[in-house]
Amino acid sequence: MQTENTSQPEMLLQELLAAETAVWTALQQGDIAADRAALHPQFLGVYPSGFAGRDDHTDQLSQGPTVAEFSIEDARVLPLGPETALLAYRASYTRPGQAEGEAESAAMYVSSIWQRQDGSWINIFSQDTEALPEGAENPLP
Repeated sequence: MQTENTSQPEMLLQELLAAETAVWTALQQGDIAADRAALHPQFLGVYPSGFAGRDDHTDQLSQGPTVAEFSIEDARVLPLGPETALLAYRASYTRPGQAEGEAESAAMYVSSIWQRQDGSWINIFSQDTEALPEGAENPLP
């Protein structure tokens, strides 16, 4: 419900952040069912390793969680239509199975397209781009 202090873009951003966080939480908990439920049957992921569908995304959890800790930062939203929007953000995360104090944090920029279906949001597209190490010079003009 919108209040006088909450704008439409801010509400949309909060809704999509909650949906995106659910995907990350599924990866953190190794929850295949929750991951599958968040992804459209025709989901397309574009990753450094190539293209992935919904089954590819959920299959990565067959050996358990793939993320130990995560945070979503600098999020922004771009409405694409009445029931579709793009969420872009920077994600920082660590992988499971590393000894305490040895866990290396990684970061990437993520663009996810979400579509509202039957009153809830479902992820139809996601692209991950590895973030440059802190202090690295950007090779783009």
